[in-house]
Parts: sequence; structure tokens; C-alpha cells
Amino acid sequence: MSADSGFPADIYTEPSDVDVDTLKNLGPLAGLAGIWEGTRGLDVKPKADGPRKQAYVERIELQPIDPATNGPQLLYGLRYHTFITKPNNVKTYHDQVGYWLWEPATGGIIHTLTIPRGQVVMAYGQASADAKSFEVVATADSTSFGIRSAPFLEHAFRTVEFRMQVTINDDGSWSYDEDTVMMIKGQAEPFHHTDRNTLTRVAAPTPNPLALARG
Repeated sequence: MSADSGFPADIYTEPSDVDVDTLKNLGPLAGLAGIWEGTRGLDVKPKADGPRKQAYVERIELQPIDPATNGPQLLYGLRYHTFITKPNNVKTYHDQVGYWLWEPATGGIIHTLTIPRGQVVMAYGQASADAKSFEVVATADSTSFGIRSAPFLEHAFRTVEFRMQVTINDDGSWSYDEDTVMMIKGQAEPFHHTDRNTLTRVAAPTPNPLALARG
């Protein structure tokens, strides 16, 4: 089922008998729950003299939220915060917040991100509940799973596509490979701003509030 088809006629009635334990219902996102660190990140970014590589260190916390409904739609998810620095540096290199959401009924995965430079993205993909690898995509021209940027970024570094491939590794770590495609002012060809890292769990997730309340 696609992200925008097969909707029920009744758009108001919420599902009954919802399992409130989010950690048990995250499908392919289950392997992301917890607190993670990665020390071998690589960022390839645009500069006036051409692409530049930058190593980075990352800490990301992904905690389960209570089940969310849009009428009959049921979503389970993780709220996350990513904090990145350059090696041996305390200054923020990248900060990002958002959600990973899983819709069991459709196999849909939604990834949202917000960064404090005036940009938001909502990307979409599909996977089976037991998938160990999946991809989410957003494009600038999509009215649902798209990209919105503040005026300067639209003028100078317009993002036209975002892709993120996630892989749950056999050793319990997980890896991602991002490709942010930008049209940079004065350049005819798109620039592929890439990021990749592997994260190792340093702490378990905290159950969502409803799951904790019900023991």
C-alpha cells in the first residue's frame, strides 16, 4: 500500500485494543531504540574550493513515545536528538531533532528532521516488520514527504532530495548512509552532501510513559 492510498471511509474512529508498549511494536525501527555513540563519522560537505571531508563524533538518543493515532491510523515511534562534534572538540558541529515513526498496517516508515539552520525534512519509506535495512526519501517537490528551507538556504544551497539508508548490523550496532542533494548557487551540477556513521549502544531505551504506567 502506498503512503497516500487505501484510506478507510471512516476517518475519525480510533483503533481499539492498542498495545501501549511501543518497544514491542516498532517493527524495523526496534534496532534503533536506545542511546548510541559513533566515533568514525564522515561528512563530505560543499566549500568554495570544492568538496571537503570532515570526521565527526556523534551521540544520538532515540526514546519510545506513546502510540499515536490520526483517526484510524496507528503509529509507533521514537523521538530522537542527535548531537555531533568534531573529534576532540566541544563546539556543536551538527544538532538535529525529530521522530522515527512506524505504521504496522502499511509497512510505512516516516523520518522527520529539524536542524537549527532553518530546515525541516519529512522522508518516507516502506519495509517489512523484520527488515534489517530500509531507506527513506524526501524530495523538494513532494507535498507530503518533502523539504522546506529558510530563504537563504533556498537561494544558496537548495536541497532537492534527501535519502537515508539504515542498516541494523549483526553485532547490534546500526549504520546509516545519507545523501543530501543540493543545487548550489553558481554551480550547474547537483552536489551530493553525504554523511555516514556506525552507532554502538551505550544505554538501553526508557519505556514509553503508558507502558511504564501499566507496568
